[in-house]
Amino acid sequence: MHESISVFDIFKIGVGPSSSHTLGPWRAAQYFIDSLIQKNQLDKIISLEVLLYGSLAKTGVGHGTDVAVQLGLCGEDPVTFDVNSIDATIAEIKKSNRIHLNKKKNISFNPSENIKFLYTESLPYHPNALSFLVRLDNEETIASTYYSVGGGFVIKEGEELSGSKTNVILPFPINNAEDLLHWCRKTGMHISEVVMENENCWRSETETKAGVLNIWKVMQECMYKGCHTSGYLPGGLQVSRRAAELSKRLLKKQEYSSYAQWLELIKAGGREFNYILDWVSCFALAVNEENASFGRVVTAPTNGAAGVIPAVLQYYVIFCEGNSEDKIIQFLLTAAEVGSIFKKGATISAAMGGCQAEIGVSSAMAAAALTECMGGSQRQVMMAAEIAMEHHLGMTCDPIGGLVQIPCIERNTMGAIKAITASQLALQSAPDYAIVSLDGVIKTMWDTAKDMNSKYKETADGGLAVNVPLSLSEC
Repeated sequence: MHESISVFDIFKIGVGPSSSHTLGPWRAAQYFIDSLIQKNQLDKIISLEVLLYGSLAKTGVGHGTDVAVQLGLCGEDPVTFDVNSIDATIAEIKKSNRIHLNKKKNISFNPSENIKFLYTESLPYHPNALSFLVRLDNEETIASTYYSVGGGFVIKEGEELSGSKTNVILPFPINNAEDLLHWCRKTGMHISEVVMENENCWRSETETKAGVLNIWKVMQECMYKGCHTSGYLPGGLQVSRRAAELSKRLLKKQEYSSYAQWLELIKAGGREFNYILDWVSCFALAVNEENASFGRVVTAPTNGAAGVIPAVLQYYVIFCEGNSEDKIIQFLLTAAEVGSIFKKGATISAAMGGCQAEIGVSSAMAAAALTECMGGSQRQVMMAAEIAMEHHLGMTCDPIGGLVQIPCIERNTMGAIKAITASQLALQSAPDYAIVSLDGVIKTMWDTAKDMNSKYKETADGGLAVNVPLSLSEC
């Protein structure tokens, strides 16, 4: 069975700070409410409880899992909900001890009592699990369990992956990198062209292009906002936002009034190595500072790794003459396909695979996309993705305070730089003589993930999360 994953399954517009701990639970809550509506049971609800298991419990507060669940239950959508209204909405629920399910059914609900963090319990299928328990006015009880498996993908217990389209027969079915190379060899098409042909099974090419450009638009808006917002990140660690000050310093405080003018000033600053390096870091910092602040971001393939692909694409747009719609579409289609191959062959969930599954995958996606756009062959594209992941193998996920801040934000800058380096290496290499294949490194990543101790899988039970100064750990 070939699992069919669209570019819009990999790139999802949502709200930070975590695709698996925020976006996924938000969607799960929506799906649960929708299931009740379909059965005409919403109006019969008199009580509701939410149970959070495993990683969702251990780092749920820092990731805003409880916040996301409440917003989903209210019927709000992460794509369109005004992120500036999050605090007020949650404060009103807490103050009134009532929640307005799908904006229609008002019931008693005390978040501190009705959302339970089961720190010592975990379900066998996946560490990111949550259950919804409701009691109806006829005393009937309903229980549904969902798994947030990374990148905003959600599985209801007993059902197939939400977002995956297994019933679609694609002209070029792809489960691994070798499948992709097979179709490229057979057709002579670039990777992005193969991807577009598959996307045509779901919608017109015009719609796909418009959707991909909208994804880039949201990424741009996120970068620009992050580069113009100062202060401290929420959560208690007192982490200073750095992107805005860095942007200002690099531009020597020149004035401008639009995103386009900002780009022109950046481009006019030259192509000295340190200057470009600083900007790539700035772009990545900006996105993930927004992500940590419950801002609107795009999973790429996750929220925690959301800064890598925008940073590398912005680098390509500004410093490699890639500022055309066709090139941007080519970049994102290629990146999405590499991300889907990792998801099929391993995982994009840090709770399953550590940070190698997030930053590592995003770096591989960006390296592949940049290589294709820079004129690399299909084998060079695969080589670039392999190099990027090879040098992220074994990376743990050990967020301090359960927040997507330290070391997560800086890791996005590292992932972006590694992606560019991997692309350069691949473009200057003969891939026919490569010793490690992309499929080989994906298998290795999955083997490493299975061997990794659970305390290094987004539980905040090990690593940096327990070796920080007491003053920080008490925040």
